Amino acid sequence: MKLTRKVREILSWYESDNPGTKANLTRILMNGRLGGTGKMVILPVDQGFEHGPARSFAPNPPAYDPHYHFQLAIDAGLNAFAAPLGLLEAGADTFAGQVPLILKMNSANSLSREKDAPTQAVTASVMDALRLGVQAVGFTLYPGSDAAYDMIETVRELAEEAKAYGLAVVIWSYPRGGALSKDGETAMDVCAYAAHIAALLGAHIIKVKLPSAYLEQAEAKKVYEAQKIDLSSQAARVAHVMQSAFNGRRVVIFSGGAAKGEDSIYDDARAIAKGGGNGSIIGRNTFQRPRAQALEMLDTLVRIYKGQA
Repeated sequence: MKLTRKVREILSWYESDNPGTKANLTRILMNGRLGGTGKMVILPVDQGFEHGPARSFAPNPPAYDPHYHFQLAIDAGLNAFAAPLGLLEAGADTFAGQVPLILKMNSANSLSREKDAPTQAVTASVMDALRLGVQAVGFTLYPGSDAAYDMIETVRELAEEAKAYGLAVVIWSYPRGGALSKDGETAMDVCAYAAHIAALLGAHIIKVKLPSAYLEQAEAKKVYEAQKIDLSSQAARVAHVMQSAFNGRRVVIFSGGAAKGEDSIYDDARAIAKGGGNGSIIGRNTFQRPRAQALEMLDTLVRIYKGQA
């Protein structure tokens, strides 16, 4: 596997990492139809934990089967497949080596109460990751939550162990809880802050939501207005998130979010590409559709990131 110039550049950003971690990051960056471009599309399937099985899979019943998702990621030519422990265990042997894997190491569920201090339980270990042969481990962090400091310390401890064993680290940085308003969860200043926190915690790949033009924090709003930071388009807002992730020296991908129409998904991807983002991590908007439609959608997303659609 000959590395492209772009992948070599990305690897150079991670100056402290050992060869094992860089090799696993390379596997993700070089895999699939976007391999070598510095762009990526990842399939995440942790929604069963977060929302329950019917809400996640009833719209497309074949998706109750863990093998369905492995095969979807492989057939679509994606960079990686991310899921919690049990789901990866259910296909680890059948699909060994066929697609890079990301073990989601913490999860929440909709049966628990979530108010000012939303948090997630650790549901897997670094030893599980090594046993399953995954390339990266993933964590969700809720900046803004009254439980955020505890989550940050947990992520720091587990990420340190993962890196020591040569695994890459992915952080889902989703502002939530505390004094944040609902609009504030996707506010420009808050999303940029969330991306920066994930970078400061040592993430190789950062996952955030697409930001709106709304500004949540009064003190931040003064700076955005005084410095005339461009919020006028989705692409401009993506560019600011990238700027906040070490001036683009970290890989940042953007969430597909709740179910929505195809045109909206494609418009989001074009804005991500135009703003210099690294790609999409898209779950429900693909696997809740019939397989043929999901593959068509993923094909279009890949072509958008290749500049072909």
